Amino acid sequence: MKLSAEQLRQFEDEGFIIIPELFATEEVEVLKGEIPGVFAQRRDENVREKDGDTVRTGFATHTFNDVYARFVRHPRILGPAEEMLGGQVYVHQFKLNAKAAFNGDVWQWHQDYGTWKRDDDMPEARAMNLAVYLDDVSEFNGPLYLIPKSHKRGVLEAGHDVTTTSYPLWTLDEALIREMADEGGIVAPKGKAGTGFFFHSCLVHASPPNISPWDRMIVYVSYCNVDNHIRRFQRPEWIAHRDFTPLEAEADDCLLSQAGAAAE
Repeated sequence: MKLSAEQLRQFEDEGFIIIPELFATEEVEVLKGEIPGVFAQRRDENVREKDGDTVRTGFATHTFNDVYARFVRHPRILGPAEEMLGGQVYVHQFKLNAKAAFNGDVWQWHQDYGTWKRDDDMPEARAMNLAVYLDDVSEFNGPLYLIPKSHKRGVLEAGHDVTTTSYPLWTLDEALIREMADEGGIVAPKGKAGTGFFFHSCLVHASPPNISPWDRMIVYVSYCNVDNHIRRFQRPEWIAHRDFTPLEAEADDCLLSQAGAAAE
């Protein structure tokens, strides 16, 4: 899959693009069908909310689940990543971010590359997030909040928040958020399950709690150009991966064809 000139321009200018119906309903069902089994596992990769039970983030699922191993190699997300990052890529981080109904907690304002630079010594912001909505995302169930054009400011000063949520984060100062929001506004991209959502690693973003009765699951693949791989290995490998092998694309029907074969 190749992005249009208009999509590339929007990504450069705004810091994100949204692609409705990037994945079909049947493909989303295959991806979602794996999640109960994944989240039932008591393993380090499944970071839980403060209640100790509800999964907040499932890290590195592609390393132990065949469906998600194919997903990170799917040409509809791998192709755009290679196009926008200027060459072959590897998976720096993988997340199943769950905002469970009633229990999904807040993510404070932050930049992903700010963390990757500080914690992992990633040389440049030649990395990005490609996400797919696995549930319908509305204004009610904890959508992402984005500040358009904020990626153009580069890496911003941040403090290490280790107390607000169950997962430590380099968070941004409230006065700076207010300044940027007054200048660029805030948007909350919504869409049906199967929507693709790609954003720059320096884009400032957050998300509110989910107190609605509807779950909100988004799968994120953070791709990095292989020449830009991390140099520091202080975080667990399931958070910041060490395998810098370039990814090779699967067939476009890899999710459905393999699911069909497994059912036979």
